[in-house]
Amino acid sequence: MAREPKQGARAERETLRAEMAEAGCSTVQIVAEMRARWRIRPREAWRHAHGWSLQQAATKLNVAAAQGRGKAVAADASLVGKWEKWPGPSSRRPTLHVLTLLAQVYGCTIVDLLDLNDRRAMPDEELQLINQPPTDPDPAPEPPQAAGLDPADPQPLNGAELLNTAAAESATWAQWAEATNIGDIALEQLQADTRALARSYLTGDPLEVFRSARHLRDQVFALLEGRQYPRQSAELYATAGYLCALLAWISSDLGQLSAADTHGRTAWLCAELTGHDDLRAWVLSTRSKIAFWDGRYRDAINLARRGASYRPHGTAGILLACQEADAWAALGGDDDARAALARADAARDHMDGVDEVAGLFTCSPFRHANYGSSVLLRIGRPDDALCEADRALADTRHQPQAYGTVAQVRIVQATAHLALGQPDGARAPVRAILAIPPHQRLDPVTRRVRELAAALARSPMGGSTPGVVLRQEIEEWERATVSRMIALDRGDSR
Repeated sequence: MAREPKQGARAERETLRAEMAEAGCSTVQIVAEMRARWRIRPREAWRHAHGWSLQQAATKLNVAAAQGRGKAVAADASLVGKWEKWPGPSSRRPTLHVLTLLAQVYGCTIVDLLDLNDRRAMPDEELQLINQPPTDPDPAPEPPQAAGLDPADPQPLNGAELLNTAAAESATWAQWAEATNIGDIALEQLQADTRALARSYLTGDPLEVFRSARHLRDQVFALLEGRQYPRQSAELYATAGYLCALLAWISSDLGQLSAADTHGRTAWLCAELTGHDDLRAWVLSTRSKIAFWDGRYRDAINLARRGASYRPHGTAGILLACQEADAWAALGGDDDARAALARADAARDHMDGVDEVAGLFTCSPFRHANYGSSVLLRIGRPDDALCEADRALADTRHQPQAYGTVAQVRIVQATAHLALGQPDGARAPVRAILAIPPHQRLDPVTRRVRELAAALARSPMGGSTPGVVLRQEIEEWERATVSRMIALDRGDSR
């Protein structure tokens, strides 16, 4: 016997809603029936009882907020869905202001929108407010109504009284406009925390940095749902953009390219909202990187070129040109790859300004050398690639470097030795690569290691006993990469 869908298909819900409405049932009764039949949460049940999609509910919520006297709400289908799921995973806690608007839109009370799980997860002070007689849950001061123009006022103001009242209204509105939910010191701390995370990712545990970046992003998102000065809003959007770009980069390094793309799109929205060209460039660099590892090399080239068109300060221009060169080399466009490498060198020589966030969002000389050596190897210049890799690894002026970048330079070093018929030279870098701990075996490194294994198999060393042993060790190494562990955690059979 087939199981009934837990939440009911849309057609089933619509049929039930129509039948109950025709039978004279109230919306409250329809909600109760849907909850009992499909075990859905109260906020979702109220939406289905009205027959609305997530986006329709979001639109009505935004209109209600705009027509009311409270804070604006920039809701969309995704956010409404997260409010409905709370306090479950991948959810967002609805504020009292949001709950008030939802109750208004659905024609119910706040209490109707909550179940026991909601009450257990809500802060005590909010529960106390909900359990009290109805009051305004959002105490932020609101712009006053223009008393002199109120059609309900039968006696229009005149003379000095009119002028003085208008002045008082301006003063009251200024007090409202001056209200902000964040101070400059707190904003500066958020920016400092973002820079610290971008630095930590170069040497830290990727999942730990991801968790911290996600938590900080949620803090910034929550602040943006409130009100602040336009200057502060712009800086919050920039901080959110860098954090989303960081989440995108880490997701890509962990082999989650679809999730990385999602973070990248949100980062781009933040960059557009704040009008920040340097952020635009770094976001497009991040998205170019994601496209490259997804095999979309033409997209990677176009995104890198688009990022360079914003003429960013600092080192973003170097990295964007390097990324374009990498994608051209993967496509077999040797001349275009060399031209892009030349643009990277020119961007380095004519760089102005500094990187605002730095850490992951900077292109150090070592990182530049990683791209340069990799491209030279791909376009058939292993001797030049080896020189570039050796020089980068010998330069201790810019330590420490990102462990993932160091690993990739060593892979170039080993592969170049094999291409030059120098198997003895490949042994030391291969041993260093095999010593990388599992939590640092990022997806780009893993893919490059596979390329190294293929080069090893093709080399004269491939059939020898040491070569066979190395290939077996590489295969064993691949079984304990961080992306494979994530895949196994989610039940992926690959």
